[in-house]
Amino acid sequence: MNATVDFDRVNRAALSVLPALLARWLPDGRQTSCEWVARNPRRADRSPGSFKINLRTGRWADFATGDKGGDVISLAAYLAGLSQTQAAHELAHTLGIEIR
Repeated sequence: MNATVDFDRVNRAALSVLPALLARWLPDGRQTSCEWVARNPRRADRSPGSFKINLRTGRWADFATGDKGGDVISLAAYLAGLSQTQAAHELAHTLGIEIR
């Protein structure tokens, strides 16, 4: 994982297919207007409502805990418990993006 990652490129590609990624990562969620609303799998979240992802920007937040991020890579890192770089590599691989 030593290759440099173009974070902007990975984020743009991920944003273009964000609803599909969210359906895979947070399958119990649903689209409400321009947001994906789901239960947070990183805590004992009983019902959707406080964990939201903006489908236009990729910004996300869990309003119950204060956890938040500004893009799809940070969301992938948060959900999988990875570093930003590891998450970017994983996303690039998933999206078929060459990172070298």
